[in-house]
Amino acid sequence: MIGVLHKAAVVLWLSAGTAFVCVASPRAEVTRVSVASASVASGSLSMDQAVQMVEQRYHARVVRAQTQNEEGRTVYVLRLLNDSGKVWTVRVNAANGAVL
Repeated sequence: MIGVLHKAAVVLWLSAGTAFVCVASPRAEVTRVSVASASVASGSLSMDQAVQMVEQRYHARVVRAQTQNEEGRTVYVLRLLNDSGKVWTVRVNAANGAVL
């Protein structure tokens, strides 16, 4: 379990040819910067939209995001951190936004 991040961390991920950057501050605040277009060629929900959706739904911050292909579908795997230090993973179908 992650309590408080002691050092700033920078995470870079690619989704359908689009690069995204996350910068986590020592207080686990995450800033997302889209380097290019936030669209997904094979789905109707962008990574950025999925991150915003789960942050609002679960009242937590996404601290890690990955794209995976599972059984022919694109799935976003998002790791969340809430204010009490709880860490968990949410999986979102990129085609329809369903939380799996």
